[in-house]
Amino acid sequence: MKLQQLRYLVEIKRCGLSVSAAASALFTSQPGISKQIRLLEEELGITIFERSGKRLTGITPPGRIALDMAARILREAQNLKRMGEDFSTDSNGSLTIATTHTQARYTLPPVIMRFVRQHPAIRLHVQQGSPGQVAQWVIDGSADLGNATEALDQHGELLTLPCYEWSHLVVAPQGHALQAQQPLTLAALADYPLITYDPSFTGRSHIDRAFERHGLHPNVMLTAIDSDVIKTYVELGLGVGIIAEMAFDPLRDAALVSFPAAHLFEGNTTRVAVRRDGWLRGFEYDFLEALAPRLTRQVVMVTLKGEGVDSGI
Repeated sequence: MKLQQLRYLVEIKRCGLSVSAAASALFTSQPGISKQIRLLEEELGITIFERSGKRLTGITPPGRIALDMAARILREAQNLKRMGEDFSTDSNGSLTIATTHTQARYTLPPVIMRFVRQHPAIRLHVQQGSPGQVAQWVIDGSADLGNATEALDQHGELLTLPCYEWSHLVVAPQGHALQAQQPLTLAALADYPLITYDPSFTGRSHIDRAFERHGLHPNVMLTAIDSDVIKTYVELGLGVGIIAEMAFDPLRDAALVSFPAAHLFEGNTTRVAVRRDGWLRGFEYDFLEALAPRLTRQVVMVTLKGEGVDSGI
């Protein structure tokens, strides 16, 4: 049995049972993968994949067990490699951070600057996507750390740690009628076209729930994943915006006026996620502490061992 055979198994599953797609992803040949899978099935004495001719059509019951075990073995092999690198040298390596646009644009820049000063030889890659994509990238190993407000705590494979809490802001063009309607109410907001986040991003679920609880049906006329896009269309007078508070800069956004909205919408918690069964390298602990000072190496290690509570750190 070879680790490469296990990689073929896992990649075939990830590619929806397409051997050709798996071969392309792993830069090898389709016949070579098919041969190795057959050899592995013969060695184990089981059929892993159901077949119709040359096409894979499903996974057998013992195949599902084999795939789970193969994934665990590959993760442990990767952990072993990371552990060796961690103890041999802490001066180089790479770190992939999966995050959303709002975090990448407004929260991470000072964190990354601090980290780069501390670890100038580490190669950083910031990978942006939806919260669901961020979670999946950490689960499948495409990213080392995930940083988002939504979705991360919905996956058992991930340990999620709270970083900070924040509220939404309402923004409108300078001189907007809402300036005379203070304190701001949901009913007043519902009278205007709204521009805010896509339903899966940046606390949008809290916005929707607030209106639903009050029996209001707002006119959300435009959605985006990017706070800057929202502010641009608000400046054009197309509607009133609801954005994350960290996305508003009074100097840069001088054409807009902002209204606190913590009394209207539930607060939000931005989290960072790592695989529960992953090995964190020394510089990853440093990044976590740069992101949220209370996430010290000791705190994270205790929580990974199950001695802490994810949401109560």
